[in-house]
Amino acid sequence: MAKVVMYTTAVCPYCIRAEQLLHKKGVSEIEKIRVDLEPELRIAMMEKTGRRTVPQIYINGEHVGGFEDLAELNHDGKLDVMLSK
Repeated sequence: MAKVVMYTTAVCPYCIRAEQLLHKKGVSEIEKIRVDLEPELRIAMMEKTGRRTVPQIYINGEHVGGFEDLAELNHDGKLDVMLSK
């Protein structure tokens, strides 16, 4: 199964939805990086992604984007391919 990393906060409805979608797709482990607990991690996330909102999701080291990007990949049938690598 793919390695999934997600920048997240404790109270983020889009983070929860992203996690639910990933679990539905069979992802059992998601490495969560809590940017609300360590502000320097949000700065690092923004430098890496060019975005300031969460979630920011990586699958096998490839930046997917946020929840809407993840949902679009799923809708287009591309998420299963990414997760199977």
